[in-house]
Amino acid sequence: MNRRQFCSQASIGLVGAGLVRRAAAAALPEAASSASAVTQVPPAPGSGRPFHPVVTLNGWSLPWRMKNGVKEFHLVAEPVVREIAPGMVAHLWGYNGQSPGPTIEVVEGDRVRLFVTNRLPEATTIHWHGQILPNGMDGVGGLTQPRIAPGQTYVYEFVARHAGTYMYHPHADEMLQMAMGMMGFWVTHPRDPEAMRVDRDFVFLTNAYDIEPGAYTPKVNTMLDFNLWTWNSRAFPGIDPLVCRLDDKVRIRMGNLTMTNHPIHIHGHRFVVAGTDGGWIAPAARWPEVTVDLAVGQMRAIEFVADNPGDWAFHCHKAHHTMNAMSHQAPTMIGVEQQKVAEKISRLIPGYMAMGSTGMSEMSRMQMPLPPNTLPMMTGEGPYGPIEMGGMFSLLKVRRDQKRGDYTDPGWYRQPRGTQAYEWRGELEPVARAAGPGAQPAAIELKVKRRPHTHGL
Repeated sequence: MNRRQFCSQASIGLVGAGLVRRAAAAALPEAASSASAVTQVPPAPGSGRPFHPVVTLNGWSLPWRMKNGVKEFHLVAEPVVREIAPGMVAHLWGYNGQSPGPTIEVVEGDRVRLFVTNRLPEATTIHWHGQILPNGMDGVGGLTQPRIAPGQTYVYEFVARHAGTYMYHPHADEMLQMAMGMMGFWVTHPRDPEAMRVDRDFVFLTNAYDIEPGAYTPKVNTMLDFNLWTWNSRAFPGIDPLVCRLDDKVRIRMGNLTMTNHPIHIHGHRFVVAGTDGGWIAPAARWPEVTVDLAVGQMRAIEFVADNPGDWAFHCHKAHHTMNAMSHQAPTMIGVEQQKVAEKISRLIPGYMAMGSTGMSEMSRMQMPLPPNTLPMMTGEGPYGPIEMGGMFSLLKVRRDQKRGDYTDPGWYRQPRGTQAYEWRGELEPVARAAGPGAQPAAIELKVKRRPHTHGL
């Protein structure tokens, strides 16, 4: 069944937890959709309680409508095409045209009604991860509700009881559907819009895919050996920078739906761990870090003051998570002389290049032909050459002259004179080296001073 047939079938029968009949289909809230991978800064809310919106990295926030005091959203589970980074797209499953789906923003105490339409080839559900709600709204297929069949629409309704950072994802054929990209962010803002207010509030989910070079669809049975590590289904240099004004108070909320943990590290700043998916941490109990471990299924919110101007790296500290399309079968060639072999192979395979004799960085400089729809392992250009990163890597860009509320990329930072590392061209002192293997260690003179004898002690 192709996507057109799916969309056609999805409009036929609408059945819900409260039986959404065909005559009531026109009463559904509009299902907004976006396929753009650009960070879309949401406007201030036009209805409902006031709040300060979050900014979804390479994503957007889902619009709603108010009906008799209830905030109504419409999510559509469907096949989507997501650009992982320029030069590569993936055929995923997601919501409302995108993977991850749009961020849902509500206010503590809001009664929320969510219509979920299934345009997938199999049944699904949605679990509202971290929410305290009635059992029948928890979204576990077969346990708390029937699964949502293709073409059906179900309705979830509950009160957003606690301010905090959450997410949504399926609990039906969970391994496959999340491996295909089905997930989204949820933020419940405090009743008081000025409580815990920050100047910049970013959100993103970590996710991982196993897509073979030249392919478009993830291998869903992979357990650990993924080759694309992404934030919001984007890999560097496709991940937008986090742009801040100097001295802005910044919050970054992160959630992890991969199969492993991610130590998320920031350069040039210290932060405090301010929140989990269980709630906000009391200010006196927060602790300082420069790296926070984001375990599987967890949410973390960190806060800091962007008081150090520059372009600062922000990334997962697992080195292979900042690379693309890696392979466990690639041998280590450091120190191996390949020139003569390369000359012979190039007679059989024109254009063959030997690599890795002195390290891997040369791969970022070689314009090697790649299979279609494949990202290079090391990519991304900076002002001084290749950055040699991919995957879970972005930049925190802090500028003095950035306007409030302006998230446009200011370009590369220019370091003031005397504040950049430079090449030393003077004389070098000889280096004193330790003795090599088998050499006798240098004699050590040990002087012992005799203590005068004292009777009675």
